[in-house]
Amino acid sequence: MAQAFLDFMQRSGLFLIGIREIIMITVAVVLIYLGIKKEYEPLLLIPIGFGMLLVNLPMTGLMEEAVGDQPAGLFHYFYLGNELGIFPPLIFLGIGAMTDFGPLLANPKSMLLGAAAQFGIFMTFIGAILLGFTGPQSASIGVIGGADGPTAIYISSLLSPEYLGPIAISAYAYMALVPIIQPPIIKLLTSREERRIKMEQLRSVSQKEKIIFPLAVAILVVLLVPASAPLVGMLMLGNLFRESGVVDRLSKVARNALINIVTILLGVGVGASASADRFLRADTLQILLLGVVAFSFGTATGLILGKIMNRVTSSRINPMIGAAGVSAVPMAARVVNKVGQQENSSNFLLMHAMGPNVAGVIGSAVAAGVMLSIFA
Repeated sequence: MAQAFLDFMQRSGLFLIGIREIIMITVAVVLIYLGIKKEYEPLLLIPIGFGMLLVNLPMTGLMEEAVGDQPAGLFHYFYLGNELGIFPPLIFLGIGAMTDFGPLLANPKSMLLGAAAQFGIFMTFIGAILLGFTGPQSASIGVIGGADGPTAIYISSLLSPEYLGPIAISAYAYMALVPIIQPPIIKLLTSREERRIKMEQLRSVSQKEKIIFPLAVAILVVLLVPASAPLVGMLMLGNLFRESGVVDRLSKVARNALINIVTILLGVGVGASASADRFLRADTLQILLLGVVAFSFGTATGLILGKIMNRVTSSRINPMIGAAGVSAVPMAARVVNKVGQQENSSNFLLMHAMGPNVAGVIGSAVAAGVMLSIFA
């Protein structure tokens, strides 16, 4: 009996778990804690954290590839949705169905702020090159600066699949940490007087404008950057579902059931890619560092352009809305609104910040398309 018990224990994971796995399990628990306790993007951090936790427990075989008649592990099939570039466009379809581009149409100048926030992508691309990463790898790392997890996954799956896991983890982690990362940068680069600026109420946007917008953007952007078609095309299709008013069933499925299912599979697949042997390496730590640099640069350049626009345009612009130009929708816009109300309780910037915020979604997809055009 004792021998049978000893044999059972030796075949369990308790004898195989090491310090590297314990580190990754700790990281996974921290991500889950941030999702539950702090409510930092819980829809992302909880499945990512749990996938990371399970894959770092020994002998689960969840990420094993198929060998002969032996099927692959369950999470490997989830991961294929990321690796094959299937899940990111489906996420964009759901985002399009949830997004109101009205604030952008009401204030087209905010498109410039969304574009400026993508500067972090190209700055980080240069930094990654200087650190010794290849051009395709650097392009994938740079896209983290757009704070757009699906876009980062999509471009990594095509240009640097060997780094898909660390890049995806980095992108989603910094998306979740927007409330921590952005406020210090905002306060560093803006004065109290600028943060207190009230903006004029946005004009009403007609349904006709909202229907024409996804059609026009799809045509113009895809003609200009054909490689952006999977992301921009699905984003605009989802938005057309929303704004047409005649396919409510499709719109509801895209923004509810579909995006929720894909988020679970994508999140668990991303977390499962962060096994200790893949993640605890020097190049992975460099990617994490470059990711926060990229995100910080994107926030800063959006703020700087906001300050310039406030001085040169006739209408007053609160520079803080430039920080929402990154693609973390709607978290970045909420952060801007919260900081604005801390300075002036009667200042409501949410809808003004949503313009650059949704422009950033388009901008990050276009930037990814440019990178794919160069390196794919």
